[in-house]
Order: sequence, then C-alpha cells, then structure tokens
Amino acid sequence: MAATTEQGGLPEPGPESARAVPAGVEYHRVLAGERRRIGRGVLAIVLLLAGMVVLPTVLGRMSALVDAQLGNTPTTVGGTDYTPLQHATTMIALGLLAPWSMLVQRLLYGAPGASLHSVVSRFRLDLLGRALLVLGPGWLIVNGLGALVAPAEEMPWSQAELLVMFLVVLVLTPLQATGEEYGFRGLMFRVLGSWARGRRAGLVTGVLASSVLFTAVHGSTDPYINVWYFVLGAGLAVITWRTGGIEVAVVLHAVLNTGVFLVAVLLRIDLGAALQDRSAGVGSPYQLVPTLAVVVITAAVWWWARGTGPARTPAARAGDEAAATGPRDRSVESGRERPAVSGKPVL
Repeated sequence: MAATTEQGGLPEPGPESARAVPAGVEYHRVLAGERRRIGRGVLAIVLLLAGMVVLPTVLGRMSALVDAQLGNTPTTVGGTDYTPLQHATTMIALGLLAPWSMLVQRLLYGAPGASLHSVVSRFRLDLLGRALLVLGPGWLIVNGLGALVAPAEEMPWSQAELLVMFLVVLVLTPLQATGEEYGFRGLMFRVLGSWARGRRAGLVTGVLASSVLFTAVHGSTDPYINVWYFVLGAGLAVITWRTGGIEVAVVLHAVLNTGVFLVAVLLRIDLGAALQDRSAGVGSPYQLVPTLAVVVITAAVWWWARGTGPARTPAARAGDEAAATGPRDRSVESGRERPAVSGKPVL
C-alpha cells in the first residue's frame, strides 16, 4: 500500500498513487506534504493566471480574423464591436482553464487530474443535479433582479445577433464558469491550502487567499463589487471544502453568470461595455443582496452537509490498512486529519 503523510496529501509514488485521493484527506489538503513547496505553488498560480490571459488572447485574435471578414471590428483588436463570436471564444477560452488546471496539477504535483473534480476523483452528477434543482431557482432570481435594476448602455443588436448571442450564452457560459471554478476553487484553493501545516490553518489560508486573488483578477475599483467578489469567492471555497468537491460551486457560478448574461441579452445591453467597466461607482447597494444570499447559501450547505451530505473526505477502500481498523469519523472534527468512513456522495 502506498504511504501517506500525517499532513494529508497524495501517497508516495507507487502503483496506487494515481488512482485516488487517500482516505481521510480533505479537498484542500490533497497537495499537502511534509514540505510546503511554496515555490512550486507560486509557479502553479502563475501558470493558472497566465492561462487566464493567454488563452482568451490567442483565441480572441483568431476569432477577430473571422469577425473582420464579416465586417466587424471586435474589441480584442481595438474595435468597438462586441460580437457573438468574440463572446463565444472568450467563454471557450475560460472554459479551457479546467483541463489547464488539471495539467498544471499533474505536472507540478503528480496529482491525477480527476482528483480536481472531488475527493472521490469523479464529477458527481447527482450532486450537481440536486444543487441545480434546490439552489438554482432562488439564486437565479436574486441575481436576475440585480441585472434588471443596474443601469447599462443598450446595444443595437439585430434579431439574428440576439438569437445567436442568446444561444452562445445559454450553451457556453456554464463552460466558462466551470473553468474558473476548477482554476480558483480547485487548483488555487488546493495550492494555498497546502502551505499551512494544519488542516484548519490550511482551510483558512486557502479560502481567504484564493478569494483575494479571485477579487483582484476581476480588476474592479468599486467597493460594492469588490465585497461581492470576495464573499462569493469565499463562499464557493467553503462550499467546495464542505462538500468535498467542485460540483455545487460550479452550479452556483454557472447559474449566476448565465442568468446575468441572458438578462443582459434580452434587454439588449452592451455586454462588452458592461464586462469591461468595473470602475468605482458602477456598483450599487443592491449588490449587497446577492452578497447576503451567498452567506445564506453557504450556511445552508454547511448545515446540510453535516448531516446527509456528501463525505468531505474519501472513504477507505476495501483492503486498505485503514479499513482493517474499522470505521472512522468521516467528519474529521478534530484538528488532525484522519481516515474517513464510507458515505454516500449524494446531496
């Protein structure tokens, strides 16, 4: 059997090390080891952020060539047209952060890409579906109302452009949100969480630091918007930890962005201007409403997960040394990381 450290983290190299997260290890501690490996972590974060810049830039330049043939001058090349093609390539580029994050984790830490989904190394579709049904409608209404009351410039879209943009938003925005979640609540949360010695310290470090960076990359100078981004990032990180995976965070981020973009399209709002303008004064007090909703949702998920929710650590597999000693407490309530007891990964 491959050995693990008391700090958590992946097993030492061996025949079993590529197949699963060790029993008893929480999501944010998968990359933890005897050494903090801060230099490696900084490199991972730099590569992630570079992906956020390089991927949209490269794909944006390529789509601009097509737009130019159609008579458009997209904003990616200094123009004023925010076209459906430009929006589509931006969504796809950010969606590619998911496989990019898996690749960075694999190259720098040797961790299987599938472990970024959850502590059971798979994307739990049942958990995603139930989160969508239970949390999605209310979350959509709260953020949709915010988009309705926010002042914005109108865009003279044609009927064809409106239809294409509507389809692009509906199909590709969830992909964009998923990519960002794998980047920030996946790779970055894990890297930062591995720098502390203990489980709780790693959780606090991972939640706060990843949320600060999540806020910073959005480049806003408006206090309402910055508070919103920070609380959203922190809430999604806590939910990821508490549910042992990325699925619920993906649902909330995807519903948020898709709903806001759809309202913007239906109201003929200039998406390009709205996405680029995050200057002071753009936000409004209403932004505190979805901010409060994040706190409520996070508390609700925390409460639910303590009872019948998914295990936040993987169970010991049959034949493992941990299984031979009998069931252990899967909630890991003490400060020391322990093997987990089996549990159903359902919401």
